[in-house]
Amino acid sequence: MKKTILYLFTLIALSVTACTNERTPISIEQLPQQAQQFIKTYFSDCTISLIEKDGHEYDVHFANGYEIDFDKNGEWENIDCQINPIPNGIVPVVIVTYIQNNYPQTFIVEISRDKHGYDVELNNHIELEFNQNGDFLRIDQ
Repeated sequence: MKKTILYLFTLIALSVTACTNERTPISIEQLPQQAQQFIKTYFSDCTISLIEKDGHEYDVHFANGYEIDFDKNGEWENIDCQINPIPNGIVPVVIVTYIQNNYPQTFIVEISRDKHGYDVELNNHIELEFNQNGDFLRIDQ
């Protein structure tokens, strides 16, 4: 009897876990308005291949390999442009200026932000960390 109860409990736990990690394909119209506008402003020349809703987050995949993650409000959290530069106007000017002054001949290919600041990856694979104000903190090893 204990084995049966344990088996049922494990089965229920696995089912609940599987349901909470489900990614659901959606259309661009189902993205928050702010995310739709961001894509229209900065990535209008890119073809969207897939948009997924994962809980309260959205993952947008483009045919060229680019990827953008948005939070529940439609604010970007991560932008990955593979080997190409992040479009102008997205990265705070203070970060762009720091990189131009300290890493000439490079550009940003990926950027993430959260409540602590920004993580930036350059095309030479150097990763830099900045605080919320865009002040340089350290090279991420």
